[in-house]
Amino acid sequence: MMKKAQVVFIPSPGVGHIVSTLEFAKLLINRDNRLRITVLIMKFPNTTETDIYTKSLPILDSLNIINLPECSLPPNMDRRSAMIALLEAQKPNVKQAVSNLTTGEAQHGRLAAFVVDMFCTRMIDVAKEFSVPTLVFFTSGVALLGLMFHLHTIHERDSVDSTQLLQLTELAVPSFANPVPTESLPSVVLQKEWESFFMAYCKGLKNADGIIVNSFEELESYAVHSFASHPDLASLTTIYPVGPILNLESKTKGSVDSDDTIKWLDDQPPSSVVFLCFGSRGSFYEDQIKEIAYAIEKSEVRFIWALRKPPPKGTMDAPSDYSPFHFDSILPKGFLDRTAKIGRVVGWAPQAQILAHPATGGFVSHCGWNSTLESIYFGVPIATWPHSAEQPTNAFELVCELKIAVEIALDYRVEYTGEHNYVVNAEKIERGIRSVLSEDEEIRKKVNEMSEKSGNTLLEGGSSYNYLGRLIDYIVNQI
Repeated sequence: MMKKAQVVFIPSPGVGHIVSTLEFAKLLINRDNRLRITVLIMKFPNTTETDIYTKSLPILDSLNIINLPECSLPPNMDRRSAMIALLEAQKPNVKQAVSNLTTGEAQHGRLAAFVVDMFCTRMIDVAKEFSVPTLVFFTSGVALLGLMFHLHTIHERDSVDSTQLLQLTELAVPSFANPVPTESLPSVVLQKEWESFFMAYCKGLKNADGIIVNSFEELESYAVHSFASHPDLASLTTIYPVGPILNLESKTKGSVDSDDTIKWLDDQPPSSVVFLCFGSRGSFYEDQIKEIAYAIEKSEVRFIWALRKPPPKGTMDAPSDYSPFHFDSILPKGFLDRTAKIGRVVGWAPQAQILAHPATGGFVSHCGWNSTLESIYFGVPIATWPHSAEQPTNAFELVCELKIAVEIALDYRVEYTGEHNYVVNAEKIERGIRSVLSEDEEIRKKVNEMSEKSGNTLLEGGSSYNYLGRLIDYIVNQI
């Protein structure tokens, strides 16, 4: 009788992480019918955003979803402290859920491994109690993972902290072919108050028995090879680049607006439209909105602009949609009338559908990793405009390492309070928009080649297919 291997997945709370975790779980069970996966869903108190997605999943024998009991957390915590408190509070619930699985071994399969989200490494303690290995699911790129490890190593070994980093103009990093400018490092490593969080986070990654990365060797070949060849990285962990893991069914809200947007795109020439969209947490204040509007108007290109309303200053809420008649009051006078024939200003936008459309020729993006992978998959060149977290590092990698993007900014930053470090002027934005749409560029050719590779890497013979096979062998060998 065929042995079944049970794998416990623990994603971070939040739709983005849960969606990519479940896409990866589906990839595993479709590849090997010996695997049984149980996903343990944690939620912050009083949030329901993940329910709609998890309830829409098909019921499968090999995929089991358990909503963990809700925990109460102390009031008025910042996001970082709330995340740590949530993980600690959920440890007993995780332990109980996994104990129930192990007592039903005949039905569920023998427990083989935990797969925890990159922000849930505190759960490695629980996996150790069950004497099984823990793999981390890292939802950014391989070069960034190498950077994280390197920063942790030089902090421990050479006492290089955020103060010293700020005195450097650039840093040699094993997973990057070029020195990384300090201004392109993730925000979290440049701020003293985040140092202990960052160090604990990297230590958690180093405690894992292997790291599954949502990227692929054809895209990040230099970085992938550095994990095999560089002495500082090769001894740390095994990596499995098995991407791109994408959820391409647009998370549409079924709005009339998004249907209208796609219909409007249907009437535009191939590769003629630039799409400006800055992720679920991307928004601007009025001074910056006006510069973008001037740039769009002066460039005279066709456009779709997803313009979101910033949260109140000083809060960490997500942006929301403006009411349609509000656009007039924040955009330059007459802008909507003058551009009515060539563009659309919308709120939330069905990103995957727009990037997949043949009329879309360029993408002004915040360079979040999921957006980056989608853009490459659909062969749409990016003009980089990072906002926060690791996005400046992704932007540097796309422009300077991989040479598959054009630059609007590499050093723009929005703090957690919503404050930004400068206003990008219209001239710079216009140059980026024109550049990303120009047909004869070497970049477009490179992006198209990478698009083809990203579609093939998970097929038999592709590097991600092979890494996935190695990962499955490792998991099954545990039983």
